[in-house]
Parts: sequence; structure tokens; C-alpha cells
Amino acid sequence: MSLDWAEVMRRYDGGATIPTVAGGKTLEITGVDQTGVHIRNPLWRATLAREHLEKAVELIETDRMTRHAGLFVEEYRALVADVRATSAAHLLKDLGVLD
Repeated sequence: MSLDWAEVMRRYDGGATIPTVAGGKTLEITGVDQTGVHIRNPLWRATLAREHLEKAVELIETDRMTRHAGLFVEEYRALVADVRATSAAHLLKDLGVLD
């Protein structure tokens, strides 16, 4: 099963606030489009690229990356992209991809 981008768009259209992996904090999603999921915090704005998220899900589903949210970040940086890996973990956990 690959990442269902239509579901991602439905779920985060208009923005959302999701819990972080460790809990106690939140990640603000400001929107989503065909390029990725747009996020922000008080200090920065960024986009989690669709191609990176889809690649991560493919690697997870073929057992080439972990489903463990705590271990995911380093593997994401090494195998996918060294761009907002922690935020990607928060998003994929919220989507149920990570444990």
C-alpha cells in the first residue's frame, strides 16, 4: 500500500494541528497541495515534499525502513532526505504509517 495522497489532501486541507511523536507538543499544518504538506512553527515555515513522504512510505512498506517513530528520523535523513525529518515522523505517525 502506498501513501494515498488523496487522503492526505482530504485530511489536511485547510490545515490541522497534530501531536508530536513524543507528545506534549503539536505541529501546525497550514495546508496541503500536490507538492507537499505545508507546516510552520513560530520560527520557520517549510514543506514536507510529497515525493519524500511517498518514498519513505514505500521504504517502510518494503521493510527497508523502520516503523518505529523514534528510530525513523535518522533513517529518513539517510535514505530519503535530510529535510525536516522529525516533522515527517510526526506526520506519518498521525497518518498511522509509524508506530
